[in-house]
Parts: sequence; structure tokens; C-alpha cells
Amino acid sequence: MAQAYDAILLVSFGGPERAEDVMPFLKNVARGRNISEARLKEVAEHYYHLGGRSPINDHCRALKKALEDELARRGWRLPIYWGNRNWHPFLEEAIDEMVKNGVRRVLAVVTSVFGSYSSCRRYLEDLTRAREVCGAVTLEIDRLRLPFNHPGFVAAMVDRVREAHEAAKKAGFVSINLIFTAHSIPVAMAAGSPYLTQFEEASRLVAEAAGFTTWRLAYQSRSGPPHVPWLEPDILDVLRSIAEKERAAAVVVAPIGFLSDHVEVLYDLDVEASTLARELEIGFFRAGTVGTHPAFVAGLCQMIEERLDGRSERRAIGRLPACADVCPVDCCPPS
Repeated sequence: MAQAYDAILLVSFGGPERAEDVMPFLKNVARGRNISEARLKEVAEHYYHLGGRSPINDHCRALKKALEDELARRGWRLPIYWGNRNWHPFLEEAIDEMVKNGVRRVLAVVTSVFGSYSSCRRYLEDLTRAREVCGAVTLEIDRLRLPFNHPGFVAAMVDRVREAHEAAKKAGFVSINLIFTAHSIPVAMAAGSPYLTQFEEASRLVAEAAGFTTWRLAYQSRSGPPHVPWLEPDILDVLRSIAEKERAAAVVVAPIGFLSDHVEVLYDLDVEASTLARELEIGFFRAGTVGTHPAFVAGLCQMIEERLDGRSERRAIGRLPACADVCPVDCCPPS
């Protein structure tokens, strides 16, 4: 079967796999961002609380295997490489390996849901920089579109929300609030990107398909200085607001802006938010991320097929168009 690419490159954020790697990893994350040592040590405690190991690399290994299996089932035989922005295997390691194996044209699958500088364009810049560092300037790297309104992503999130909703109902709660979360970003960064509109649309698609008539949006994992405006409300403030208005309420919190249950999801929601919910005496039920849900994996493979054969249907649902395959030159500037 003829194909337009020699390989797939899974591109992710990266994370430490042992406690002694936590601070070196965080210094990589903070490089060029003027983040204080005190703040890095504060974030490091989140990792130590969870054993000093981020689950994100294990998720990438599982997603890589799932994509390999599904693409093979569909008749596509091409290698999948994996490189991270901030920890091993670094992007440079993946590019060196591809060049050594004679790869000439690559389709990059970035593990982001919504478009912004930090979640998309920054990865493209890092890929360009890594390619130059490796001396692989003739290696072509294109990006797969982001999945926020692909039916596979939506179906997987609907299943996760329904599972948490059923758990809340079985626990005896009648008043159940659905809250979608995404990583907060600076307001100035959001203003130059489709981040908020894609977050709103994906949440609407999932909520309505899961049978909800009302839902809320919240943000988590803010990391910037206090004087810089970031997207709000924070998930903790939303929980306080619900507790003030309702007694014996419960929340289903769906981290729709994340593809896997990594440290920011596990600590910010399963530790901080759930602890606050107990203090406020409201039920807390956390929906899973899409992970390697079969519908999501199939959806990614459908999007990959669009680019491999140029004939497959470009699928998207809802009110917004599918994310562009090639970003405009002025897309998603840094704040």
C-alpha cells in the first residue's frame, strides 16, 4: 500500500522515571521561563508525593504499542518512534535513530488536545531545533492535526464521563455537577490561539453525548507568577462555589484537556481537588483521560490514514472545523 510517510513520531512532554531525575527534569521544563528555584522545589514535591515517577512515559509506551497494533490491523506497516521535549527519550535521540534508519519523511503525533503556543507551536519549534542539532535538515516532519473534535476522541471521553457519572449515582448522589478541566495558560497566550474555543466545543460535544444539559469549565495546573493573568476559574474555586450553593452535591471532574493520567492530573485533581471536596463535604468522582481507549486509538489511526493515503475521509463533528494540518505562520504566538 503506497504511503506518504516513512514513519510516525510520537511527540510528548516527557517525565522523570525515578526520584533523582525529578529536579533535572523540572529544570529542563523551566529552561528560559524565569521560574524560581522555590517554585521548582514546590512542584517537585508533587512528583515525590507520587513516588518520584511520572506515569506519562508509560502512557507513551502503551499508546505507541496501541497505534502500532491498530495501524498494522489496518494494513499499514511503518515504524513508530517516540521522542520527548523534556526527558528521555529526547527528540534528538528519536531523530538520530530515524536518520540512522534512513527515514526521510515523518508524521508527528503530538500528545496535545487543544491548540496554543505551549501545546502545539512550541513542539513544532522544538522539532525544528532538534532536527538542526542532529544535522538532519533534510528530514521532513509534518504534524498530525489535533483531535479535539474527532469522533474517536469524543466517544472515548463520553465513555469516561459516563463511567464516573454512574459511580456517582451508585453512591447515592442525585445532584451531580459535571466539570471539564484543561491546563490553564496565560490569558495573552489564549487570546492568540484557538485553545479556549476548542476546549468549549470539545466539552459541549462530550457533555451532550453523555446526557448532560449543564456543565462547567475549569482550569488546573497554573504555574505562572501571580501578577500575570491566567485562564480562570481554577478547579478549586469551582468546588468552593458549588459547596456554597448546594448541599449533598457531587462533582464529576473530567480532565478533557489531557490525554493521560500524568502527574498534573493525579496530583492536582486526585490529591488537591479531591481533598478539598472532602473538606467541603461534596462527592468527588474523577473521570479518566482517554489514554489508550480503543475509540481514541482508532480515531488517531483514522487521522493518520488521512495523511498516509490522501483519500481517507477527514472526520470531525460539531460546530468547529477540524484543526488545520499545517499551521499558519502567525498561529498561536507566545504570550
